[in-house]
Amino acid sequence: MGDESKPVDGEVNDNKYFSKTAKTDAEVTFEHRSAPPETRLYKKRWVIVLLFSSYSLCNSYQWIQYGIINNIFMRFYGVDSFTIDWMSMIYMLTYIPLIFPVSWLLDKKGLRVIALVAAALNCTGTWIKVASARPDLFPVTFLGQFTCSVAQVFILGMPSRIASVWFGSEEVSTACSIGVFGNQLGIAIGFLVPPILVPNVDDLDELAAHIRVMFYITTGVATFLFVLVVIVFQERPEIPPTHAQAAARQISPENYSYPASILRLLRNKAFILLVITYGLNVGCFYAVSTLLNRMIIEHYPGEEVNAGRIGLTIVIAGMVGSLICGIWLDRSKTYKQTTLAVYVMSLVGLVLYAFTLDLGHLWVVFITAGTLGFFMTGYLPLGFEFAVELTYPESEGTSSGLLNCSAQVFGIIFTICQGKIMDSFNTLAGNLFLCAFLLIGTIITAIKHRNKNTGLCKYRKSNIVLGRLQPESF
Repeated sequence: MGDESKPVDGEVNDNKYFSKTAKTDAEVTFEHRSAPPETRLYKKRWVIVLLFSSYSLCNSYQWIQYGIINNIFMRFYGVDSFTIDWMSMIYMLTYIPLIFPVSWLLDKKGLRVIALVAAALNCTGTWIKVASARPDLFPVTFLGQFTCSVAQVFILGMPSRIASVWFGSEEVSTACSIGVFGNQLGIAIGFLVPPILVPNVDDLDELAAHIRVMFYITTGVATFLFVLVVIVFQERPEIPPTHAQAAARQISPENYSYPASILRLLRNKAFILLVITYGLNVGCFYAVSTLLNRMIIEHYPGEEVNAGRIGLTIVIAGMVGSLICGIWLDRSKTYKQTTLAVYVMSLVGLVLYAFTLDLGHLWVVFITAGTLGFFMTGYLPLGFEFAVELTYPESEGTSSGLLNCSAQVFGIIFTICQGKIMDSFNTLAGNLFLCAFLLIGTIITAIKHRNKNTGLCKYRKSNIVLGRLQPESF
């Protein structure tokens, strides 16, 4: 994608699907050529994206809170390690069938409705878990985790939509990165806090008390955030932030067809390749995160807290990578080149991690895990924004939903397969299994080509012809 260019009026817009009788963006632009629509950036946009990041954080924290102390919950509830692995994988499994109706709701009902449902479900799940801190109540804690996993479906597709509806064209990638940042920070806290709050004590009553405290803290935070969402979260700014958003508001929602949008995306070969490569990369991250406790404890017995700290290192490094990638994309728009570079480095990081895990030096594991996290987690906002670039004017909620669906499918497959390989062989064999698929993803990323007459590229060309954009900005 050496011809990537700087978007002028915003990368994306909402509810912008239209039938053959609807006006195209170029036609709308032509009609308003003499009097461009008013645009404005509101300070509240930062409140909206930070509030979203906060309840996304609370939800993603719960994804890994069981897995990072896998051995402790196994003993407390009297179940095997594979059952505890499902406490993380349920997040992936729930997403797959629900993403399509939720994406449809996002396009039809908008941001506020989806935000309210997400925060309410997340809050409900935490209250259910409070009642499950007894060794005989594993089904109850699973129900609470399932409820939170449903909330996650209403969360993962929102960063790019919030960025497009609330932020200016020069801020979209950065805003999307902040949205992803909250999710990753939640995972980081999920790695760090549970091993501290729930030590590996022998007395089950004492252990139950520790687990109950952890659940109560989560419930308090989730309830507070739900109240904030009800009071503060707004559907969209009164005046749109970009001309693209202004044009989108003139297109009737009746002209939008969700099934037709899905079919158009499935016919977009470049996007399908991105769906596959994104799923491979993020699926590997899910597998490594879910099985991290097992990998560390096998080589460093009794190091549950350090296992959490290694997970924290992976995610914190990834958050830095996410922000750097978002800022870089806003400035350069070099989607394909950046994606390929990050993918290659993710593969290198996983290879280093795999071969240094059993050396007996935890400080080496911290370094290699941080390198892996910087690039592998840094890939997340790249995938979202590259999808928007490839699929404009399709809904960013739909495209990001398909990306996440792919990640969940590969995440389940990789977690189960790597776990079985670790049980039959060793952790090195399990990690090399993931390396093989990251290599496949790297090759696909290197050979895929972008159709230069689709997406934002076509939008810009139309506006150059109509005199809206200066040729040098294309």
